[in-house]
Amino acid sequence: MDPRESKLAMERNQAWWETLKGARSTAIARSSGRSSTVKLYAMTCGWLSADVSSMLARESGRIRFPVPAYLIQHPKGHVLFDTGLHPASGHDPHGRVGVLANFFDIHFRPGEDIASRLNQLEIDPKQIAYIVNSHLHFDHSGGNELIPNAKVIIQQKEWEAGHTPELMEANAYNLQDYDHGHLVHQVHGEHDVFGDGSVVTIPTFGHTPGHQSLLVRLEAGDIVLAADACYFRRTLEELHLPKLVHDRSQMLDSLLLLRRMRARGARIFYGHDPDFWKEVPQAPMEVL
Repeated sequence: MDPRESKLAMERNQAWWETLKGARSTAIARSSGRSSTVKLYAMTCGWLSADVSSMLARESGRIRFPVPAYLIQHPKGHVLFDTGLHPASGHDPHGRVGVLANFFDIHFRPGEDIASRLNQLEIDPKQIAYIVNSHLHFDHSGGNELIPNAKVIIQQKEWEAGHTPELMEANAYNLQDYDHGHLVHQVHGEHDVFGDGSVVTIPTFGHTPGHQSLLVRLEAGDIVLAADACYFRRTLEELHLPKLVHDRSQMLDSLLLLRRMRARGARIFYGHDPDFWKEVPQAPMEVL
């Protein structure tokens, strides 16, 4: 990348980090230690194929990548981080995702939707307390409809963008993915879901206007579910951005924030990295 762009991103990120680190330190400090009662499970809710350049600018070829969703079990309730694709995406992609079906091949089999994944774990989808949507794209909020009783936790900037016509068009949002009458908690920046520092939203703007990642504190250490703030390991290592991004400077800021969190000991779970995904235990195995 252009060294000047990198320098600008570092300067911007320093200010952003200083703003966030005090609040984050406060939230994390509420927990006196790692919690053996918080459990994390990874689920594959389909696969997509697309041009590599859409995810790594200037690269060529096609790539097939997973659509992850995560279950966090906490003594105060179950949380989903993202909900994957809607079942109709598999058999009627043009009808469900519209023009995006011209850019993505959708590989989605029966039993891979979020409700089926939960049923396979003997968890009733109606008993999920919270959905934390990283953002409102079809492969991250398409399953919201299948989780009817959850409260949605989302950045206010993202929710507002998802209901503003010009931003909906610019970011390829579709109301049928996320507007189903759920109670919605619109948050500003960091939000401590249970008040104990174990599950905390981290604003990682750039991919979309209000993208967020999720910090999960396990007994073995901290994990950051990056979602589309960081598609691949290469994205983080090389600061290699996608061809299409809502705000390039903000996304660079967010990547550098993830680097800092990694330097402080957090493990980063990349949003759509097929090689990394091979290393992640799949439910019913627990992520340790």
